[in-house]
Amino acid sequence: MRLADKSIVVTGATGIAAAGARKVAREGGKVFVISLNEDESRSLALELEVEGGAAGYETADLTVEAEADHAFAAADSFLGGIDGLFAVAGASGRRYGDGPTHEMTLEAWEKTLQANANPMFLAVRNTIRLIGDSGGSVVVVSSVLATRPVPSFFATHAYAASKGAANAYVKSLAAHYAKARIRVNAIAPGLVRTPMSERAAGDPETVAYATQKQPLAGGFLNAEDIASAAVFLLSDESSQITGQVLAVDGGWSVTET
Repeated sequence: MRLADKSIVVTGATGIAAAGARKVAREGGKVFVISLNEDESRSLALELEVEGGAAGYETADLTVEAEADHAFAAADSFLGGIDGLFAVAGASGRRYGDGPTHEMTLEAWEKTLQANANPMFLAVRNTIRLIGDSGGSVVVVSSVLATRPVPSFFATHAYAASKGAANAYVKSLAAHYAKARIRVNAIAPGLVRTPMSERAAGDPETVAYATQKQPLAGGFLNAEDIASAAVFLLSDESSQITGQVLAVDGGWSVTET
């Protein structure tokens, strides 16, 4: 029960976000889910309540400031204060045309950054505004692709840039808010089996690459692997850790292929 008496907001309702919400609830935390999809948000919150947890939800487009502000006000009201944030919400930019820079349009660049950087910023900003005087913990999801690119499989330059921005943002925030006892860290996952990675998980060449590149996992990681790291960073066990980017990548960053 490492998160007993803690109130955590999770952005997103599937994949890593859903695994994180479940893990937070099982560790005794109160959970508030914010995502774009109402059915997914409601279903996840109800699941957690059925299992004996305390959970609420709000539907919001976290790229829109007014919607994000409203959702976090609802979270604060439901939770009776916010102790932490697990900011997962984001998206692949392939649908917008993300790819090699020489092939990308400005629109693809802007939409990919908006889909990833804006939800992170608005979620973190509102959490910091609402965290009490005793401080708290913010955990954002980055990606191993920000620092360990693989051109042959993942030449998605706007997505990598958005996750590189997350890493820089975490460092800057951690330095600024340390005196307020607000810790800010990131998790940089490798390839994780989630709805967003269905394309990659369905490609035999990518699966074979992941098997070699992530030897600890023997392929794609599970979302629960990332959730476990998030719980550690949200809990008091990591009370002296801030400004760090923790790679949870099955060995990706230290393995040659």
